[in-house]
Amino acid sequence: MTLLVVIIILAFIFDYINGFHDAANSIATIVSTKVLTPFQAVLWAAVFNFAAFFIAKYIIGEFKVANSVASSVFEQFITLKVILSGLVAAITWNLFTWWLGIPSSSSHTLIGGFIGAAVTSAGTLDVINYHKVLPIVYFIVLAPLIGMIVSFIFTLIIVNICRRANPYKAENWFKRLQLLSSAALSLGHGSNDAQKVMGIIAAAMVAAGHIPNIKAMPDWIPLACFTAIALGTMSGGWKIVKTMGTRITKVTPLEGVAAEGAGAVTLFFTEHLGIPASTTHVITGAIMGVGATKRLSAVRWGVTVSLLWAWVLTIPISGLLAAITYAIVSIFI
Repeated sequence: MTLLVVIIILAFIFDYINGFHDAANSIATIVSTKVLTPFQAVLWAAVFNFAAFFIAKYIIGEFKVANSVASSVFEQFITLKVILSGLVAAITWNLFTWWLGIPSSSSHTLIGGFIGAAVTSAGTLDVINYHKVLPIVYFIVLAPLIGMIVSFIFTLIIVNICRRANPYKAENWFKRLQLLSSAALSLGHGSNDAQKVMGIIAAAMVAAGHIPNIKAMPDWIPLACFTAIALGTMSGGWKIVKTMGTRITKVTPLEGVAAEGAGAVTLFFTEHLGIPASTTHVITGAIMGVGATKRLSAVRWGVTVSLLWAWVLTIPISGLLAAITYAIVSIFI
């Protein structure tokens, strides 16, 4: 029982860290275009991160992403030590990448840690539910690509519709519209990312024998997870905001609307499929897409290449950290 409580507390800590680590995803463009101050932006994002709970619970009616995360390892191989080790590894990698200002994926960190600990525990790769994991791996590439293509199309459509508009009036309108697009992105972020922690907590409760399966998850779990990610978002993640908002490409209010709108569409699409896609990957791809509409050189490809390396390495490094953590935990528990 004590170990389960420790795991739940660590899961909420991870969720909180995920909030401030990924706050940049929702607010980077709205801050860089000076539509809102940093404080106003994180407050705005936090409200809609939490509001996503009500959409997932009462409109969509299910938590598909939570189920996918919990099912990434076959149930018979899930133990409390495996979950504990995965969470410690995920928190460690998240804090390290936050310190360096690298917008890596909290989603893939969590899944990599979970799988790495389970493989170490069982001593075989047969613990992995490839039916659930392979789509997640595919979307490491597909999520930013979809975000890029959708934002590229959105930008071209908006530019053509508004080509005769008064530039000053148009910019004011797009600043207002950015409030809506960033809110939509925050809804997608909250709904997608909070569910990942829900899946881990539910898996721990199944392993401890407190609930029979993931679908029997009590309501306090999703409510607490959405609250934790909202509080984390309010704490901000300013190093990553700088990378996302200024270092990839310079973003105007029009382009901010296109990037955030594309990010929201992509996240809602992946949630519909039940795939825990990375909000970080999606919005980075979307920002690159709007930059590419001006000219390819408008995107600082050197920055994006370093981000791609971080994305590719996240799952294996998290898995390795979890394996080391599991070996240490097994000595004491």
